[in-house]
Amino acid sequence: MADYQTTILAQCIVIGAAYLIGSIPTGLLLGEAYGIDVRNEGSGNIGATNLYRTVGRKVGIITLIGDCLKGLLPVLIVTFSSFPPEFAAWVGLAAFCGHVFSLFLKFKGGKGVATALGVFLALAPLAVAIAIALFALLMFLWRYVSLGSIAAAAAMPLAVFFLGGDRNVTIVTLIIAAIVILRHHENISRLIAGTENKFKA
Repeated sequence: MADYQTTILAQCIVIGAAYLIGSIPTGLLLGEAYGIDVRNEGSGNIGATNLYRTVGRKVGIITLIGDCLKGLLPVLIVTFSSFPPEFAAWVGLAAFCGHVFSLFLKFKGGKGVATALGVFLALAPLAVAIAIALFALLMFLWRYVSLGSIAAAAAMPLAVFFLGGDRNVTIVTLIIAAIVILRHHENISRLIAGTENKFKA
């Protein structure tokens, strides 16, 4: 009984730590380093796309990498630890939720695409390759980051399922995909209205 309680306590601590890591507002901190509060610029989002547009290409790329690492590193650490393999998926979900519902931003945050990418790179890299290919195709055809992100998010659960993914990974992928799509509700409205901004390299 004591060993079981110790394991549960350790898992709760790791989940909490992953959430806190995910909560670090990479884009906001980088924007502030340049004297800009990105929440008041462009789309108001703290993610890589808005940083790319409002601060510059280099900062946008660094934001993308930083947000991705917030999802990737906690999952990798747990994967190569003594925790059960299925636990890694829930750690990834905690890191993702930290980014989207950041403790440091009064439970507000980004749309979660880059952090989800990091999580899935660790959990389901082959499914990520399929999603990235779809994202790249849609970006090539129409130049909408939001459309590519929404489509990639929608494709991830299907890719994980048909590639024989673990049940926990499949469930977590469904949850993350649903949140990512819901976080893009304003983009969806603009896409329908034809007023969404296209990406310019």
